[in-house]
Amino acid sequence: MIGLKPLNATHSLRRRLVLLLSAGVLAMAAIQAGLAYRGALVQADNAFDYQMQQLALAFRTEGQALAQRRSRAATEELDFVVQVWTEDGRRIFQSSQRRIVPASRARGFSVIKTDESTWRVYSLDNQGRFVQVAQDLHARAALARNMALRSAAPLLFLVPLLMALVWWVVSSSLAPVRLVREQLEARAAGDLQPVSERALPAEVRPLVSAFNALLGRAEKVFAGQRQFVANAAHELRTPLAALKLQVQNLRAPGNEVDHDAALLSLEQGVNRAARLIDQLMMLARHEAGTDADDAAVRVALPVVVRDAIAQRAVFADEQQIDLGAAEIQPLAVAGWPDAIAIMLGNLLDNAIKYTPSGGTVDVTLAALDGRVELVVEDSGPGIEPGERERVLERFQRAGPAVGPHAVQGSGLGLAIVKSIAERHGASLLLARSPRLGGLRVSVSFAPWSEPAR
Repeated sequence: MIGLKPLNATHSLRRRLVLLLSAGVLAMAAIQAGLAYRGALVQADNAFDYQMQQLALAFRTEGQALAQRRSRAATEELDFVVQVWTEDGRRIFQSSQRRIVPASRARGFSVIKTDESTWRVYSLDNQGRFVQVAQDLHARAALARNMALRSAAPLLFLVPLLMALVWWVVSSSLAPVRLVREQLEARAAGDLQPVSERALPAEVRPLVSAFNALLGRAEKVFAGQRQFVANAAHELRTPLAALKLQVQNLRAPGNEVDHDAALLSLEQGVNRAARLIDQLMMLARHEAGTDADDAAVRVALPVVVRDAIAQRAVFADEQQIDLGAAEIQPLAVAGWPDAIAIMLGNLLDNAIKYTPSGGTVDVTLAALDGRVELVVEDSGPGIEPGERERVLERFQRAGPAVGPHAVQGSGLGLAIVKSIAERHGASLLLARSPRLGGLRVSVSFAPWSEPAR
């Protein structure tokens, strides 16, 4: 099967169409001209044979003198040689004194070769006389070619017109594409308005519709990024201003301050700013979808759960919080281990931060209704039903931290959890814990299944 080569970046679709269609026009014109030429040759041969027959028959139907005059006129125009013999072989008429053609014994059409040329001969008996009409085949062929060329010439003159028509049709058909390009070239860098689909052909409209949908998604992403940058700048301004003020207080001469308390406050401010920056980077990374560049792998959730609990065990003990696992089943999901670890870490950090001393934070990993459910619940104050959707947005806090060493949050922890859950196709649900009385956050994954081979 013969296929067209794929277009590369330097090829023009219009040029390709014009060249292919023009080549087709040339090929068809050449074939048609060839057929017309051959057909004209055949018709010319038939016409010459017919005229030879008519010249020979003229001697049968008309008088000798009239026939001789007509034969001389015909031979002057068509280069015929007419000869008449008697029964005893005596030539009584010859139209040309310069060219002598031997008598043919055959009746009808035949070919005679002489030293001078090759002749096409037609012979018949005419009332006791033998009539012979001959034509030089070289002259006959030249005349036939001239007639054939005249019949094929109009086709050759039509080729440039047809190619111009091809160029016009292709250019006018691709005009909507040019208009779309001109619309885009005239736009400013930040203009993401949809491209007009008015007067577009059916073949181009789906492409423009898909492009407009892409522009719409890009507009949402850029709007989110602008809002993200604005909120991040606002959130960073407060801790940085507090840090600057605390440093100024420490350096002020003659200012009687409790240096230990000031240093502790400064350390807490630095920790808060560092945590805010870390969370901003994590949220930006997951909203940009950088994890999706790598293929999802099998993630053993029990390992992730045990590691997350172990990393926060000391901090939970300092706040006198019972941190542990209520149930861990050997389950696995498809995803990115680092992202799931960050998600679970944020859930545990939030739970520890908002749970008072002597409280409990439990993690449960179990199968439920064909799904893998990861649950973090605590005995803290929880979140009111009307506030649960709001706290999943960026920079939205549920309330003040209650632990003795807790750092006031930035409102990004649950937003990061939501972003990572969406990246994994998991559902996120906030509710009240029926067992501990605080907040219950459940993340429901699709179970791991072996990829088809």
